[in-house]
Amino acid sequence: MDNELQSKNTSFEEIINIIDRSRERVFRSVNRELIGMYLEIGRYISEKVKTDKWGKSVVREFSDYIKTHYEGIKGFSPQNIWRMKQFYETYAGNEKLSALLREISWTNNLIILSRARSEEEREFYLLLCSKNLYSSRELERQFNSALFERSMISNEQNQLFIEKSPGLLALRDSYVLEFLDIPERHKEKELRKAIIANLRDFILEFGKDFTLVGEEYRVQVGNKDFKIDLLMYNRDLSCLVAIELKVTDFMPEHLGQLEFYLEALDRDVRKPNENPSVGLILCAGKDVEVVEYALSRSMSPTLIAEYQTHLPQKALLANKLRELRELAEEDGLLDDEDGGAEE
Repeated sequence: MDNELQSKNTSFEEIINIIDRSRERVFRSVNRELIGMYLEIGRYISEKVKTDKWGKSVVREFSDYIKTHYEGIKGFSPQNIWRMKQFYETYAGNEKLSALLREISWTNNLIILSRARSEEEREFYLLLCSKNLYSSRELERQFNSALFERSMISNEQNQLFIEKSPGLLALRDSYVLEFLDIPERHKEKELRKAIIANLRDFILEFGKDFTLVGEEYRVQVGNKDFKIDLLMYNRDLSCLVAIELKVTDFMPEHLGQLEFYLEALDRDVRKPNENPSVGLILCAGKDVEVVEYALSRSMSPTLIAEYQTHLPQKALLANKLRELRELAEEDGLLDDEDGGAEE
């Protein structure tokens, strides 16, 4: 009888999955049409402002007219109509982003429109939001934590190290863990337990392609057992990610420990269809020069990242990113001049 009930429940769950997939397709289809409509209205209003000098009073009349024509309709306040105009004008002629706009909700589009300061930043959050299906709360959190700036800085600083393994593309050199309720002075055990207790937010910060494999994951080498603080799996890159937690600044000896764990994972845990494991040392602080020295001769796919338990100052990160890009441009100019001299 139990087997019969279990079989029925399995069948019911399969039907539920069919319904859920269908509802998701319907929602996405409706959303695409809705965003397309807002773009069309935005285009029309934009042209009327230019040709017929439409202003606030006319748009207010237009808003009232729509509400009279469609009883109970929402979303056509004068403010929202002006947003449609801004929405259209921001992305007009940008075919690269036009398809992405239709993959996320109007609310999330408005958040990106109001908070992103460049086309590059808008594209970053549009791609991220479309891929991860962020709620508006989750998207706001990523802006508040300056995810764009942190990701760009990480890409600039870790370019050479990332070449060792494509799996390192899933990692950054800094993480914001402001959701952890731990004292300023804390132990590794407290940090680990707080992460597990707030796993949903932790995965949001790391990326929704990550899943937890285990806490204090045990690997056996010879007759001894060793424990990896956190073992994650990245579905997009098909690889295990070993994370070692350090509540102190990074020290070179930390690297040897993690390299040992990666070797054990690849020999004894990794499946044949999976890519080589990658490692992350998540520490309270780091000296960039010490990190560069430590990783320069290491062949292991590993990054050193620092964490902070409060939201960063976005302006400071923006300045740092600008400085890194200016240095990169200067290096490029020097390369060009050297090349010309050699010729």
